[in-house]
Order: sequence, then C-alpha cells, then structure tokens
Amino acid sequence: MEDNIKIIGESLYRFQAAVTESGISLQDFICDNYIKKWISDELYHAMAIRTTFVNSILNFLEHEGLFNLEKVMLSIITDPLAHDIEHTPSIPYKGHLYLTTHSMIYSKFLACANPKIKGIFVDSPNIRLEIESPTKEQRGKYLIDFSQIDVELKRNRGITLEQYLNEPTRVREVLEEDIKIIKNFFERMIVHACEQINKKNADNLKELGVVLEVPSIPFPTFTKDYCVQKYGAKTYEEGAGTETPAQFFWITGLLRENYDLVYPYLLPGNKKVDPKSIKSEHIFNYDICAKSIDYKTSKQTPAKEILSGAIREWLFEPIVERIIDNRVLTTRPIFKNGNIENIDELGGYGPFLLFVSLKKDDGTPYFPDTMGGGIGVERTMYAILRGDKIKQIDDITFFGKNPDSHPLYLY
Repeated sequence: MEDNIKIIGESLYRFQAAVTESGISLQDFICDNYIKKWISDELYHAMAIRTTFVNSILNFLEHEGLFNLEKVMLSIITDPLAHDIEHTPSIPYKGHLYLTTHSMIYSKFLACANPKIKGIFVDSPNIRLEIESPTKEQRGKYLIDFSQIDVELKRNRGITLEQYLNEPTRVREVLEEDIKIIKNFFERMIVHACEQINKKNADNLKELGVVLEVPSIPFPTFTKDYCVQKYGAKTYEEGAGTETPAQFFWITGLLRENYDLVYPYLLPGNKKVDPKSIKSEHIFNYDICAKSIDYKTSKQTPAKEILSGAIREWLFEPIVERIIDNRVLTTRPIFKNGNIENIDELGGYGPFLLFVSLKKDDGTPYFPDTMGGGIGVERTMYAILRGDKIKQIDDITFFGKNPDSHPLYLY
C-alpha cells in the first residue's frame, strides 16, 4: 500500500507540474473539469433520467422471471473482445493471477446451466482500457470503466451436433424463431424504459432539450452487410440511422466475438466454412442503435450503438473451433481421466472448456443453449441525451474515465 501511495504521488507530482506549466493551478484544473460538472444542472437531469432507466430495466427483467446474478469483477477468464484495448488488467492474489472482467459473458453462460432458471441479469461492472483516439478527437462512446446491464435467456432447444451438421434447414428455422423472440424481448425492455422515463422525467428531458420517443415494435432492422456496402465500414451505424426516423433500430449480422453464433460454421466431414463466405445472414447477433432528438427542431443526432448481443454458440465442437479461429487460443484442449493434459496452454479457458464438454447421464450437455446481450448504461444515456446541453459522454457521468479526455483521472 505504501508503495502504491508513493507511485501515485509521484505521478500526481508530474501532473501538477505539467498543469502549472500550462498556466493554471491544480485547483483550477479540478474546478474546471470536475466541480463545475458535479454541481451542474445538466448532470442533475441526466442522473435523474439514468436512475429511472436503470430501475425500469431491472424491474422489467424481474417481471419477466429472470434471476439477478452477483457481480463478477475478478476471474481467470474474461471476454476477449473483438476490438482493440490496451491490455487486460491483472491482480495477483493468493498465489494466483486474476483478470479484471471486460464483461461477465462466460459467467452468464455458466449460471444458465441450472435447469430451473429461465435466465439471468446483472448490473455488471466492466473494465476495458480502451485505446485513446489516435487523432485526439472525442469519439463519445468509450469509458474505461462503465456499467452494463447484462441479460441471458435460456433457449432450451437441445439441438445436437448431429442435427447441427445434418439438418441445416430445421436448425435455421429454429434460429430464426429464436432471434425474433430475443429481439422482441429487448424491444419490449426498451419500450418499458422509455415509457417510465417519459412518465417520471419529462421535465428533465425538456431541461436537456431532448425528446425521448416510445418506439413502435418491431424496430427497423438493417443488416451490417447492407450498411457497410452503402455507407462504409466506419460510418455504417450513422448511415443506417439516416434511413429511418425511428429513434431506435437494429443492425444484425456482425462478425464479431467467438461466442456469437455463426451458422453453419462446422460442416459434415470435419470441414468448416470458408471465412470469406460468411455473410450477415449466417451471423445470429445484433446491435441496437439509438439517436437523440432535439426538443425544438426534432433534428436527430448520428446513431450510436447501445446494446450488443447474440444467440450463442452452444455446442462444444464449434465453441472450440471459434475460439481457435478467433485467435483467442492456439491449441485445443486435451482431456484425459477427468483432467486437462495441456491445461498450461489454455489460460483460464481450461476449466471453462472442460465444463462445456461435460455430459449428463442421459448424454445431454450441462452447458446451456442461450441468447442475450448487454446494454451500456452510460452509452445509452449519452446516445439519447446528446444535444445543446450534453456534448460528450463525460457530461452524463460523475467519475467517467473517458480515454479521450484527461491524461490522468483524479477521481
């Protein structure tokens, strides 16, 4: 502890010297970048809306029969993520090394193994050391620690590997049914939150100069392939938003994390699909994007992604191959007599993959087939509240650590 205090103190000494060199004092810096925000009307209104948003979603999930899961902040395994971050922070404890969680993705899957549980939810903490903007611009959506409401629902389809390989028409019909179910679930969740915010926070919305519409179901849907072809890989979300007046809409079929279902991926005869042939129609995942609407002019801001989710890979064989092909691991697990012979090569994935491989007495797997997603709390607030009063994601947080804002976070 004393060493940490000394290291942090030395860092603050250098920071204070740099601030002074720029012509202001540390006190000036704290007043300008923290205190003014903490006591502002804008943050007051944003936090009032946030409170209703979070509570309404949690109430909706409870009403739907889902169980609340405890937070997991340290683990030997965490979400590898498909986008760049600086590194995964690690903490030594009791002779072992633990990772801080990027998200609770694997914990959600395992918790759904209980056959009596319909699904789970958790207001989970996330730590992602996002890389700052190379052009030093405000990107508006990143925080290095943030809140995300994670949801996972059981599918209970019980499709076997043999059916996966040999009955593609039937399997695809089931997957199409399930993606309609989960999209409707999240749409109803968003509708409920919007209704509650409009009911309880109409004055707060007006003070921030924005309108929150209660969306109609179903939300408009665009495939990523279509959006990228028309608007480019960097602006496809914003481009899709210009095609619909709806405040909330879907983008589906985004080739991303190893646990987001691609079907088919494995083929009969120990073959796999050609990665170049994978289209949006083969990828069973989805994002919800949202815009803000100006109270006076009805002008909409460019769309931002607020929720990501998917039907999950559920069979051991494609789970392993996706992990390998996404370069999360370089070798497959080797099981023998209840142990993992190459456990030292698998990092924290060893115990996870061992569980995924286990079967009950009747031959069915313990590992569940699920679908779900996570909605970022701060990201959603920023997406729907942007306008003349809310300029950047820092404006809707007390202690938000935006990689594009400060070289050192003081609180």
